[in-house]
Amino acid sequence: MKANKQLSDNLQAVLVDLIELHIQGKQAHWNVVGTNFRDTHLILDEIIDAAREQSDVIAERMRALHALPDGRSETVTKTTTLPKFPDDQVDTTQVVDLITERLDAAAGTIRKVHDEVDEADPTTADLLHATLEMLEQYAWMVSAENMKPRKRGATSGT
Repeated sequence: MKANKQLSDNLQAVLVDLIELHIQGKQAHWNVVGTNFRDTHLILDEIIDAAREQSDVIAERMRALHALPDGRSETVTKTTTLPKFPDDQVDTTQVVDLITERLDAAAGTIRKVHDEVDEADPTTADLLHATLEMLEQYAWMVSAENMKPRKRGATSGT
């Protein structure tokens, strides 16, 4: 099978967000400070490794479909949906929120392109499912660091 332009473009959108997540994860990893530093530092390593691995999976799938992945820094910078990461030291609680936001953005890109990818190539959609599951699990795990428990019996919105 050869990817059509739409499939190629959709996979490229996922690819650049995963590459940017890896890069921003490293920026956070190097510059995080504060309470729970070690735990935050270590989970960032996990996210970085997972994003790098999944970006490779997506890029290699693109090549298997005769599409050309573009991971050049200028392409990633111009086309990612992830917001810019701060350029200074960042407190652990803020890093938790910033990384959760970026995990959610990358997951959002996958959700946005999923149906078109599935229609064009269900096998490739399976790869997106695995990536989406990973991103959303990390978003939950990271965001839980800043959450407070609800009182027993409380419901949302009350």
